Amino acid sequence: MSLKTGGEVDPIKNERTGNVREVGSQAIWSLSSCFGVDQLRDDRADTYWQSDGQLPHLVNIQFQKKTTISDIYIYTDYKLDESYTPSRISIRVGTHFNDIQEIEVVMLTEPSGWVHIPIKDIRDKPIRVFMIQIAVTSNHQNGRDTHMRQIKIHSPIENPGVPIDNFLNFSTIEFQQHATIR
Repeated sequence: MSLKTGGEVDPIKNERTGNVREVGSQAIWSLSSCFGVDQLRDDRADTYWQSDGQLPHLVNIQFQKKTTISDIYIYTDYKLDESYTPSRISIRVGTHFNDIQEIEVVMLTEPSGWVHIPIKDIRDKPIRVFMIQIAVTSNHQNGRDTHMRQIKIHSPIENPGVPIDNFLNFSTIEFQQHATIR
């Protein structure tokens, strides 16, 4: 179990480094309430999914092929949402609904901003899954419904390519004349 407060984490910055990519768009999303997927995926901090009903509130993310996952980012804002803010989140993974297992429990203390949840196996490697379930098991101030503003799922880029700089140091004139592209 880990304790998080949110803050100066920026998943977009991590995507720009070229080491990870956001793979949530490749998945099929479903929620424990009727609507809200669009709000979770619209890249806007001023919109949110509001759950409806009894705890736990579930976000199910299903991939069509086995996908390597290294990080989950959740945007919450205690200052705006107060009792609607999650205080305990369970991350569960598996191949389908019938075999999911809890791999991480995150306690949130008045989070404001992005909460980073690294997803690793026992050897500290990213995991390969067909399904992720994010379960809000309790809220601040014993709130019943929850607000989640954004969720991002990151996958490592396993073969980032070969930098072109490795090929520019030709030693013969014949190769040097082909070193640039017109």
